[in-house]
Amino acid sequence: MSSYYHEDDLARFAEIGAAAPELWQKFQQWYSAVFTEGALTAREKSLIALAVAHAVQCPYCIHAYTEDCLEKGADVTQMTEAVHVAAAIRGGASLVHGVQMRNMAQKLSM
Repeated sequence: MSSYYHEDDLARFAEIGAAAPELWQKFQQWYSAVFTEGALTAREKSLIALAVAHAVQCPYCIHAYTEDCLEKGADVTQMTEAVHVAAAIRGGASLVHGVQMRNMAQKLSM
């Protein structure tokens, strides 16, 4: 079955920098700095990245951070819990926007 996303494209990520190498280099430096251990461990940052990848629905990021989480010692139970956290936040964000709908409905009903 064919898909719009191709797994092999993940390995081609750096090609995006070909037309703007200075910007790509700056992105790479910043990205590396973000994932350097600090107040959070590399494993914790990887779990956060996996959760965010699910929230923004990026199959390439899901692939990369599933691999990264496993390499950093996270297990499938921890990874699944991180995905549930992302789902809860995404669901809650949808629901809380219902207040906007209710405000607008009240305004238009007057």
